[in-house]
Amino acid sequence: MFLFRRTALLLALALPALSAVQAHSTDSSSAAGAAVAEPSPSQAQQPAAGKTPSQLSVQARIRARREQRRLAAIHDAYSHVYEGYVGGGYLRTYAGPSLQKVTEYNWNVGFTRYYSQRLGVTLDGRGNYGTAFTGLNLTSLTRPAISQYSAMIGPSYRFYLQPKFAVSGRVLAGFSSGNFSADTNGFGTKVLGLFPDGMTYAASAALIGEYNVTPNTAIRLAPEYYATGFGSQAQNSLGFTAGVVYRFGKK
Repeated sequence: MFLFRRTALLLALALPALSAVQAHSTDSSSAAGAAVAEPSPSQAQQPAAGKTPSQLSVQARIRARREQRRLAAIHDAYSHVYEGYVGGGYLRTYAGPSLQKVTEYNWNVGFTRYYSQRLGVTLDGRGNYGTAFTGLNLTSLTRPAISQYSAMIGPSYRFYLQPKFAVSGRVLAGFSSGNFSADTNGFGTKVLGLFPDGMTYAASAALIGEYNVTPNTAIRLAPEYYATGFGSQAQNSLGFTAGVVYRFGKK
């Protein structure tokens, strides 16, 4: 009986102490979990990409320097006031009102005065030479030589600029002189079905691609639409010119 009472008294004293120990353990675990879940101030400020602000700043400076070098190279190549070009070309056109198309080859020279890096005015001159196929006729001539000479002027505009290349558009208008009778041995153009000699309008629209060899020199290729009006008819022709460009007169 005495042993039972003593055991009951020990249990009564131990229960409150056990509750206090369990509560203290729970509070410690909660505090530790909160400490793990809550990021430190340095972690909260670190960028999501995993790069420090100093690394981002270095990359931004590198990109800025590259852009500055690109703009400087563009200015070095396209800030010249004057540009001259020389070359040759190819044209498919007509030599008479009912004749088939003829292939003409040409020389081409030009000069451009630029008022900005993009906008300029071009003066263009060229000579076209070909052999017309006239078919059977009253003469023994079936392939007389013909020639045309033209002078045109108009605006040029660079709409895409890069340090190594540029793409431009150009529209020209002027006149053309046709010589169709020089190789007819005096028979004239009418018997052979050629256009009569004379002068008429000339117009051109070209898309120009230039590749810069140096800031002063480039290689040019220009697919082109070319129109004339010999014999009171419209000759709508397609071809291209190609050549070498030299820039000078730095601003």
